[in-house]
Amino acid sequence: MTGYGETNFAVEFFDRIKRERLARRGLSSGKKRRRQDQGGLAETIEGSLWVRVVLYALCGVVAGLLVTQSPGASFEGRILPGFVVTTVILLAAILIFHFNHPVSSHRTSKVFLTFGGLLGQLLLVRGVLAMEPPGMLLLMPVAFVPIIHSVLLGQRIGTLSAVFSAILGAMVVRPELAMEYLGFALVAGYTGVLVTRKVRKRGQLLRAGFYVGLVGVVLALLLGEIDPTSIWRDGGAGWKYVAMQMGLVFGTGVLTGMVVSGLLPLLEGVFLLTTEISWLEMSDLNHKLLRRMQIEAPGTFHHSLMVAQLAETAAEAVGANSTMCRVCAYFHDIGKLRKPGYFVENQVEVNPHDDLTPTMSALVIIAHVKDGVDIAIKEKLAPEIIDVIQEHHGDSLVYYFYRKAREQHDAREADDKGAGADEELVEVDEKNFRYPGPRPQSKESGIISLADAVESASRSLEKPNPTKIRALVDEIVLSRIRDGQLDDCGLTMNDIRTIREVFAKTLRSMMHTRIAYPSEKKGKKSREGDTEAKNVVRVEELERRRKKAGGN
Repeated sequence: MTGYGETNFAVEFFDRIKRERLARRGLSSGKKRRRQDQGGLAETIEGSLWVRVVLYALCGVVAGLLVTQSPGASFEGRILPGFVVTTVILLAAILIFHFNHPVSSHRTSKVFLTFGGLLGQLLLVRGVLAMEPPGMLLLMPVAFVPIIHSVLLGQRIGTLSAVFSAILGAMVVRPELAMEYLGFALVAGYTGVLVTRKVRKRGQLLRAGFYVGLVGVVLALLLGEIDPTSIWRDGGAGWKYVAMQMGLVFGTGVLTGMVVSGLLPLLEGVFLLTTEISWLEMSDLNHKLLRRMQIEAPGTFHHSLMVAQLAETAAEAVGANSTMCRVCAYFHDIGKLRKPGYFVENQVEVNPHDDLTPTMSALVIIAHVKDGVDIAIKEKLAPEIIDVIQEHHGDSLVYYFYRKAREQHDAREADDKGAGADEELVEVDEKNFRYPGPRPQSKESGIISLADAVESASRSLEKPNPTKIRALVDEIVLSRIRDGQLDDCGLTMNDIRTIREVFAKTLRSMMHTRIAYPSEKKGKKSREGDTEAKNVVRVEELERRRKKAGGN
């Protein structure tokens, strides 16, 4: 460990010297750039198979203890049978989770959230049983964890949670209530999952609790937990008792929605997840980075809005997360805030690249990706936004400056041959003109990458028409495919075909031309405007007249 620490210190020392030298030459700020992957240990744990195996084992042990130690339960005191049945049920849940959700099952945090949630639901049931309420089913928050899983991880995992939390819960209640509990928990839990399909506002979680409470009341009536005949038998007292029971069931459902709404921000922060609610909150254009962009880099801001429109429309067409695409597109070029004048959309008269070599120009252009990551980490933006910033150019080529460098190299080579010079020219290395990557790793990132390239290229079109726009979109998308930029993002060829059609249609509406007014009308309108202008009295003249009238 001592040797490792000394080596690490030496590397850091020389790295600091290098940064200071670059800062003296004006090529660096002298500060160490922030990196998203600084938590190497956390990333190792996140992808570790052994950590996930330990989590599964702990889940089995804790669930087995809860099942076998619950008073009055089917397996109370029967250690071996209880553990065997619990293990079989959890193994079924693990296999379904692994085969149906391969991405989530390979992330330790999502495994912990899923199976830790199942244990949490089991502990809730056990806690209600410990209080020994008279109407046990009426107070069971059976939809609590399924709603959380549905909102954070998707409806498919929410469904898995509703099924297996109901089965495990039925194993800790008294045998005579097990089947009633199973039916109640399955229906109420799945209701919570169904009504949280697309939660875009926190108020929708209260609505979900409302529906869960309403379904709970109906189920309690059907299962006999609430006896409406007592109204006729006991008169006024019966009405009060039935109303109280219905209120308990309904209130439990509503309270479940309220608690989930309050817990979501905490769970999002702990597990680094972003819900549809948070995406909508982040889409506010008054965010301080976007406000800065409007003032310091207005061309980039307008470009980002156009990319957001293209990406959101395409994402809706292929079933990707459209709100995430819109928000990530807003922030994908925030790195240009460091040197806005070096990007063509922000230039008015002077082009700073005229005084730079192509290699240096390419370095400045490429640096906006790393600068964007640096700013995003500093401002604590969502991990998905940081991923899109890193990936939206992939490892593509800065073609304009690469071609310019090649032309300059060829011209010098021809001049040297003509003059008989013996010095060997340094070859132009393509690697120096490529972005660092990685390539897009998700559908949303791939869509934003294409939208960014298409929107930028569309600005060069003269007198755009549907044919030109479609040809441009096809050329940009196919060049990205040939360069391998879309190999890792999960977009199918059908998706890409749909995206091309959507891009072409959206660009046609964004770049439509207006009908020119006839020259006669223009002339007439101009003359009318001139006449109106002549009749306008200047403010200074009005003020002079007012003072004169006051003096008289």
